[in-house]
Amino acid sequence: MLTCIIIALVCAVITGIIAFLGGIAHRKKQAEFTIGSAELEAKRIISDAIKSSEAKKKEAVLEGKDEIHRLRNESERELNERRKEVQRQERRIQQKEETLDKKMESLEAKDEILTNKNKQADERLAEAEAVKKSQFDMLERISGFTVDQAKDYLLKNLEDELTHEKAVKLMEFDQQTREDADKSAREIISMAIQRCAADHVAEATISVVPLPNDEMKGRIIGREGRNIRAIETLTGVDLIIDDTPEAITLSSFEPVRREVARIALERLIADGRIHPARIEEMIEKARREVDATIKQEGERAVIEAGVNGIHPELIKLLGRLRYRTSYGQNVLNHSLEVSFLSGVMASELGLDPTIARRAGLLHDIGKSLDHEIEGSHVDIGVDVARKYKESETVIHAIHAHHGDVEAKTVIACIVQAADAISAARPGARRENLENYIKRLEKLEEVASSFEGVERCFAIQAGREIRVIVKPEMISDDKMVLLARDICNKIENDLEYPGQIKVNIIRESRAIEYAK
Repeated sequence: MLTCIIIALVCAVITGIIAFLGGIAHRKKQAEFTIGSAELEAKRIISDAIKSSEAKKKEAVLEGKDEIHRLRNESERELNERRKEVQRQERRIQQKEETLDKKMESLEAKDEILTNKNKQADERLAEAEAVKKSQFDMLERISGFTVDQAKDYLLKNLEDELTHEKAVKLMEFDQQTREDADKSAREIISMAIQRCAADHVAEATISVVPLPNDEMKGRIIGREGRNIRAIETLTGVDLIIDDTPEAITLSSFEPVRREVARIALERLIADGRIHPARIEEMIEKARREVDATIKQEGERAVIEAGVNGIHPELIKLLGRLRYRTSYGQNVLNHSLEVSFLSGVMASELGLDPTIARRAGLLHDIGKSLDHEIEGSHVDIGVDVARKYKESETVIHAIHAHHGDVEAKTVIACIVQAADAISAARPGARRENLENYIKRLEKLEEVASSFEGVERCFAIQAGREIRVIVKPEMISDDKMVLLARDICNKIENDLEYPGQIKVNIIRESRAIEYAK
């Protein structure tokens, strides 16, 4: 039994080996067949590739031949065009050479003609020199002068004539220049006034506070006068309570203090609670309000004038001018008007209008401090402008706007003119009517006190005195001296704003009657 199993296993192993070897032989045949098929396919692909490359090669060769033929044709065409252009250039050059040859021949002919003419001119010049010498010899014999003596004589006569002509021309030019300058000045000033549409700047500074009833006076005075003393102590303003019904007058040389007191008093009256603590509180509020208003007014003025870069302290000082008046004219509005006028006139003269407006705006800046600092508003304004680093042009304009120093720049002259225009126009300033009439009468009286004066008239609101003299007593030369004497007497005897023009008129008449 075991033997049979072994035999069976041996047979199975042998069968497996035979089957394995048979499989190997079968796979080898299949592989050889596959390799043969692949080689045939590869040969076919290579053959197809060779055929395709040969076809593409032929196509490329044909395309190359076509491109070469095209390029050859283009190059031949370009060569033909260039050859034609060269031929044209050669023809033009040949024509130019022929033209130049003709011009050279013409120039040679002209040169020969000029040579002959020069020779003839030299000959004629020699003849003229000979004739001139003979003429000089003849003139010397006739006149008895040598050539040098004759020259000196002629030059002396010519010099005298030229001196006279020069003097006449200078007088004519001077007169014409003055007339043109006056005409231009009138045109510029009239245009500036027309273009500056400013309102009347005269204001009434009211220092009277209305009361609801006369009983309020007692409340404002307070027990034993403590309320009125508190108000006067805190504000520096005098309260005048008199018989005027339902009104209290505020008196102070400093307009800002007076404004603070007015606002505080009006609020106390409206509030009704009047005692020292409440008075102190209201005055402090009024002071803060006035300070804010001053700053706002200064900023408004700077914006309206169109200037920038002004120091904040100067802006505050400008705002203080809102509460300052001069002969009833509000100084801040006056400064703005002068700024506008200065800018317009500077533009007409071809100058920088910004500098002119800045100088015009700051020209009266000293008036905001003239109640606190000793000195004229001009000197105070110069010191303040220099302190806050204003330019020398602006400082000089401030210094010269009232003639304290001589105006050395055109901007200073413009500010002077604008200041005079703003102050002198009708309605700008006011004064007491009685004092005004007395001043005019005194002005005419001063002018009439001089010998030789026939009549005199105060005109232009007292800014000009027109004096008519007797021609038989006052000559033209004496008129100048008389005008100077009248000016000196006016300056010594009268007080007046601005300046007064003294105009002397001398007239001679010859009258006859035909019968």
